[in-house]
Amino acid sequence: MGCGALMRQLHSADAERLLTKGHDMSSKDEKNLTQVIDKISKMDEPRRSVMQRVHNIIVTAAPTLKPRIWYGMPAYAKSASTPALVTLRNDERMNLAITEKPAFRPAGGVDGRLMPAAWYFETLDDATEKRIAEIVRSVVE
Repeated sequence: MGCGALMRQLHSADAERLLTKGHDMSSKDEKNLTQVIDKISKMDEPRRSVMQRVHNIIVTAAPTLKPRIWYGMPAYAKSASTPALVTLRNDERMNLAITEKPAFRPAGGVDGRLMPAAWYFETLDDATEKRIAEIVRSVVE
């Protein structure tokens, strides 16, 4: 699938999701969403497909979060003018991270008072997709 077709597919799916959930998209939200979709569509395969799936997981798990570009990477915030809460990076490894803005909770167990804030992944499976959704939901609760 070419970049243009992927962008149309992503934009259509995201716009439909936002509108059917009762969220009107402002022109700034639309612009930000387009920028995120464009960023993902320019990634090389197989990462583009993986990042597309993670994007879909995020917007499904936390439909109130607004996609936008934050320091050059796809990110998700409560509004177009608030700091990002969740970011996606595509460097040596793909990375899902929580920014310093949400409330953190100590992990407990062997991690004691450490507060998990980033997770690296190379592929997705059902368990990883489920965990990403849990992480994303935790930042908006």
